[in-house]
Amino acid sequence: MKKVKKLHLKEPFNKIFRIMLVILGSLVALFIFYRYQIGKLEHLGYSEKASRNILFQFKKDYILSVGENKTLNAAFESVDYKEENLDHYSKIVYQNHKHLISNINRLISKGYSNQNISMILKHGSDEDVIAFSKREKVKYVEEFYSISYAKLKYYDRYVHYADETGEDEETVVLYVNLGMDEEDYKNATIVKEFSPSMLVNKHWMLDESFKPDDLIEIKLPYASEKGMKASKVAINAFIQMYQDAKKEGYGLVINSSYRSYQDQEEIVDTYRSLYGDSYVEKYVALPGYSEHQTGLAFDIGSTEKNVFAESKEYDWMLKNAYRYGFIHRFTKSQEEITGFRSEPWHYRYVGKKIAKYIQEHQITLEEYFAEFLDS
Repeated sequence: MKKVKKLHLKEPFNKIFRIMLVILGSLVALFIFYRYQIGKLEHLGYSEKASRNILFQFKKDYILSVGENKTLNAAFESVDYKEENLDHYSKIVYQNHKHLISNINRLISKGYSNQNISMILKHGSDEDVIAFSKREKVKYVEEFYSISYAKLKYYDRYVHYADETGEDEETVVLYVNLGMDEEDYKNATIVKEFSPSMLVNKHWMLDESFKPDDLIEIKLPYASEKGMKASKVAINAFIQMYQDAKKEGYGLVINSSYRSYQDQEEIVDTYRSLYGDSYVEKYVALPGYSEHQTGLAFDIGSTEKNVFAESKEYDWMLKNAYRYGFIHRFTKSQEEITGFRSEPWHYRYVGKKIAKYIQEHQITLEEYFAEFLDS
């Protein structure tokens, strides 16, 4: 019987094979270690890209000592990362901006503190921050930007209006944000979307084609005459208010509701022909600037008395309208902010949440809008 020969590798080949096994084993072990370290960083909230750069730049221990930090994550993802700014990144509040790290680098080079940079980022869009970071350093950033709803892009307007009027910072920010540093009816913001919280005044306007999304006719006896229309959501709220008031012995009625752009044009022309331009400028909203075009505003009257301000219904409305989502829109004490003279009969539907806040804090819709709605 023929013997089978065993295959024996020569000694040099054995050595190479063993070396290759050692190398392969080392690579596997290294890969496992690498994935373990990446996993630790990802567990903290860092992306795979950021985690990889953290490891390659030997910053793992630093990151582990800081913990989760969105600004650091953005820094290690960015081609604009600068090691000398590492401690700054960790102390700056993150904002979801495309050029966040390059903007931070520029602001650091200008000499802004981490706190000031966080403030600057918070108050502007990516484009706003880019523009702001290119200007000369602003000495007192907190002057306007300690106010939560201040806008970075309006810095020059804030300064100009403050110098011109001598008003305090909060008033300056409020008025400029609302466009009140401009002349009435000039450079108005065009409001396109219907909403119970929409703002319409002498600086926020509706175009000629605007019409409420849910315009329907108001049935009698809720209106003083047939053919009136308004937003369905406002009518339903009024009906509930009407019924509750009636149970308590009060008689409410809608005397005026939705008016189109063209309706307002006719009203303006009529008053102008009767009383002249100065009367219109003082007392009548120009077309596009009347809340009645929203379908959310009502001129409310009493069924018992001709002069609403002298009626018991007027007092009842002041105390209770907010419960149904309505606010007394134009008061005597707030004429400077609303831009319109006092109208005891003019109520505006804004929804229960907003109406309650406005009632409790005795502010205008303008002030609520500037602080909470104008993003």
